[in-house]
Amino acid sequence: MSPIAPILLTLACAACTAALVRLPAQAGVAARAVAKLGASSAFVGVALAVGALQWRHGQWMLAALVLGWIGDACLLSRRGGAFLAGLGAFLLSHAVYATAFVAAGVAAGAVPVALAVAVAIGAVLLRWLMPHVPTGFRMPVIAYVVVILAMGVAAVAHALASGRGGVLAGALLFAASDVAVARERFVASSAVNRRWGLPAYYAAQLLLAWSAAAPAPG
Repeated sequence: MSPIAPILLTLACAACTAALVRLPAQAGVAARAVAKLGASSAFVGVALAVGALQWRHGQWMLAALVLGWIGDACLLSRRGGAFLAGLGAFLLSHAVYATAFVAAGVAAGAVPVALAVAVAIGAVLLRWLMPHVPTGFRMPVIAYVVVILAMGVAAVAHALASGRGGVLAGALLFAASDVAVARERFVASSAVNRRWGLPAYYAAQLLLAWSAAAPAPG
């Protein structure tokens, strides 16, 4: 594939994200679907264009990106069942990312400190969020937070072992974007959530997609 292809796909993702952020609240599902799935398809395309299929780590990363695409499709609907399906897809995406990071190598000494920080962040997050979460969603939300934090710990340990700062930035932005989704769904629906959450999410997926690039021969 042409070396310019991932650059063009990155620009397409950015353009679709900008369109998605600017869509009015009353925009129809079709308009949101075109912008959202256009952006999501672009980040999957980036991973393919940089050679993710050529090596095992890239394949794990591509699988996580595809799960993100599925989650995005599910969250086009406001129905509870679709939200839970999207939550499940994103939970698996975080878990696959964590698996990819661990399999690629981690700095074991960093895990205890990263885990302690993650537990503290998780406690604060759940204390803020849980009073707003309906009973039927509480266990899935708790499980989701646990998996997000596990991915964050794995990303920190992998970044320290490999020096791949882009992976860490992508993982942290992905986790941060989930806060916007949670606030939109459970705490306060607002355009503000979309304005910062969507750019954070798509920037995260692009960083992670680029990190799936196959290593140069030799």
